[in-house]
Amino acid sequence: MRLLWLSVIALIAGAAAGFVGGAFRWVLFHADSLRATISEWAHATPGGFVVPVLLTALAAAAAAAVVRLSPRSSGSGIQDVEAVVRGEAEPPPLGVLPARFIGGTLAIGGGLVLGREGPTVHMAATIGASAGRATRRSGDDVRVVQTALSGAGLAVAFNAPIGGALFVFEEVTKRIQLRTVVATLASVGAAVACARLITGDRPDFTVVEPASIPLFALPLVLIFGVLLGAVGSAYSFLVIGCLDIARRLRRIPATVRAACIGAIVGGALFLDPLTVGGGDALTQAILTGHAIALPVLVMYIVIRFIAGPLSYAAGTPGGLFAPLLALGALFGLAFSRLVDILVPSFTAGLGPNGSRDFAITMAVVGMSALFAAVVRAPLTGIALIIEMTAITSASIPMILAAVAAVIMATALRSKPVYESLRHLMIDGKP
Repeated sequence: MRLLWLSVIALIAGAAAGFVGGAFRWVLFHADSLRATISEWAHATPGGFVVPVLLTALAAAAAAAVVRLSPRSSGSGIQDVEAVVRGEAEPPPLGVLPARFIGGTLAIGGGLVLGREGPTVHMAATIGASAGRATRRSGDDVRVVQTALSGAGLAVAFNAPIGGALFVFEEVTKRIQLRTVVATLASVGAAVACARLITGDRPDFTVVEPASIPLFALPLVLIFGVLLGAVGSAYSFLVIGCLDIARRLRRIPATVRAACIGAIVGGALFLDPLTVGGGDALTQAILTGHAIALPVLVMYIVIRFIAGPLSYAAGTPGGLFAPLLALGALFGLAFSRLVDILVPSFTAGLGPNGSRDFAITMAVVGMSALFAAVVRAPLTGIALIIEMTAITSASIPMILAAVAAVIMATALRSKPVYESLRHLMIDGKP
């Protein structure tokens, strides 16, 4: 009977989370379009560069002001969910939900290099915790429902139900219990079904399935995975380093710090809208084989590698996943270009579309491998990318690269990023 009640609560809460998460995605989609329009206008108007700089700064400052009203809405939110699961924090109050929605819209919609998944996961978890409390369940049951709903939030953020479920077991709880499995599946199914009424039921990215790369190319994939393991370690270090700098600058008001970071990101927005935001448009361009000149590709990598951790240090609502996926796709494209330059006969030997297919495959592999290196949840990363792209031909390269990336990141003594963020949260740091 207890399992039935948990499932019913998770199902109803999941439906609510689906509508909230779907609405959040809809708002951010239109914010992306608005940013591109503003950038075009700014380039066509004398002195127009001031507008994106000012708007992004104001949006970031406003998001930071929202966080002052609801401190638990800061950052990703995933570390908050994990802290609750481990008994290090109480389940979030319902007030976190509007703060996450409004603050996330301002920060991510304004252009900060942050992901929608963090706020969506935390909003869903908040709905789950509130549903558990409203039905007078025990503290243990409230945590189970909150945990299950966190998976529903991730599933809605990326339209990836299997990835959302795996996220709960591989990252949040790191164990499998029947009641958590049942509650998670119920909430994920209901959430994604309801979200699709708003966002549609197509995969996040439209991709033409590339040809499978041959066996002799797999050593290159392993090398790429090792490289991304090192890149992921550096990225995690930069995230924590930027947060440490923000902590040292606590005498400066949070809104002012956020505005300064927003102004920097606004400058990048004026330079090229694809350098900022969650990165979906950039990832889609890469996966459709859009031609990107090598200097521009390098610019995207450098700016997004720095702007992601910098944006996170603003302390506004926003996650790390989506920018990681875009960065992984960029590194995959760069690696394929490097192979083209150094060994032109390699891609030529893959067939008439060999260069294109190899680039798309490595972009997809890069998305999952960088995720695995930073988050240390390879199964979740692989499942997410397969569901987001509907590509199965790259599954073997994704697995091998993820393994290599995780081993390399571990060898470099890089901690999983959400473990580090959870410790910072418990210690009372930003």
